[in-house]
Amino acid sequence: MNKAELISAAAAKAGLSKKDTEKAVNAVLESITQALKAGDKVQLVGFGVFDVKSREARIGHNPRTKEQINIPASKAPQFKAGKALKDEVAK
Repeated sequence: MNKAELISAAAAKAGLSKKDTEKAVNAVLESITQALKAGDKVQLVGFGVFDVKSREARIGHNPRTKEQINIPASKAPQFKAGKALKDEVAK
């Protein structure tokens, strides 16, 4: 399911126009992005938790040349599904 399909499905379930639903979906995604950028985590009870994972700097190897390369520290978003979501998908 892509973003357009998500908006169509949500509009049908909520009985809203696609334009209003698109604004709502974009606002939710932007809010989650801003919270993660600020270092906060977003917890949606029953659905899951969006969080930022910090990765330490490390030394890696180029598989072609076997040369060592320095991989800088970074941050990456992660999602951990909640119990209710896991149970619903497992049905």
